[in-house]
Amino acid sequence: MTNIDLGLAGKVALVTGGVRGVGAGISTVFREAGAVVITCARRPADEDSDVADLEFHSVDLRDADAVRALVDDIVDRHGRLDVVVNNAGGAPFALAADASANFHSKIVALNLLSALTVAQEANRVMQPTGGAIINISSVSGHRPSPGTASYGAAKAGIDSLTQSLAVEWAPAVRINSVVVGPVKTELAEMHYGDADGVAAVDATIPMGRMAEPRDVGQAAAFLASPLAAYITGAELLVHGGGEKPAFLSASTADNRH
Repeated sequence: MTNIDLGLAGKVALVTGGVRGVGAGISTVFREAGAVVITCARRPADEDSDVADLEFHSVDLRDADAVRALVDDIVDRHGRLDVVVNNAGGAPFALAADASANFHSKIVALNLLSALTVAQEANRVMQPTGGAIINISSVSGHRPSPGTASYGAAKAGIDSLTQSLAVEWAPAVRINSVVVGPVKTELAEMHYGDADGVAAVDATIPMGRMAEPRDVGQAAAFLASPLAAYITGAELLVHGGGEKPAFLSASTADNRH
C-alpha cells in the first residue's frame, strides 16, 4: 500500500465513524496515502489509538443541521472536501419480532438515512470541481441477516442509493460502495464468543480469514483514487470470497471439496 502512489496526497478526506474498528483502519490507510484525514463520531478515539491525533469532530450524523455544519467547517478549515467515506453505522443483535418500531427506525436512520445526508452535503461542496464518495456497505444487505434484519435492509438500501446517486451526480462526483464481509476488529471475540469462535468464522471464508480493517481501507482508498476514475455506481465485494455453500459441508459425497 505505502509503495503505491494512489494520487491521494494532500486530498481532504472525511471518514465517518473513523476512530474505531473498520473506520480506524480506513483512516489509517488514507493517512498513509498522504491524505488529510478528518474523522467524526459520537465520541473521540481512545487516547492510545493510532488515529487519536487526527482531526476529530463529535457529530450526530442523524442531525442534518449538524452534518451541514461539519461539512462547512471542513471547507472553511481546509478549502475543500475531496473524499467522503460513509462508514458510520452498525447494529446490536435483536430478533426482528422482539425489537420495537423505534429500534428499527433508529437502525435505518443511522445506517441509511445518515449516509444519504452526509452524501448530500458532500455533493453540495464537491460540485462542480469533483470528488469521490465511498459508502461502506455489508454482505448483510445481500443475504439473510437474522438478528440484524433492519441493518441488512438498510445496507441493501445503501447499495441501491449508491447506484442512483452515481447517475444523478455524475460526472463531477463519483460514488461507489464497498460490500464488506466479517471483519476482525477489536470487538470480534465479543461478537463471536471467543478466540475459538473467531477461528470457526475464519474457517467458513474461502480466503481462510476475516478481513482486517485495513483491507476495507485499501478498497476505499482505491475507489477514491484516480485509478478508479471511470468507476462509479459500483459495488466492490470485500468478503474474502463470501461464505462457503452449506451443502458442501452437508454432503456425504466422497468427491466434495
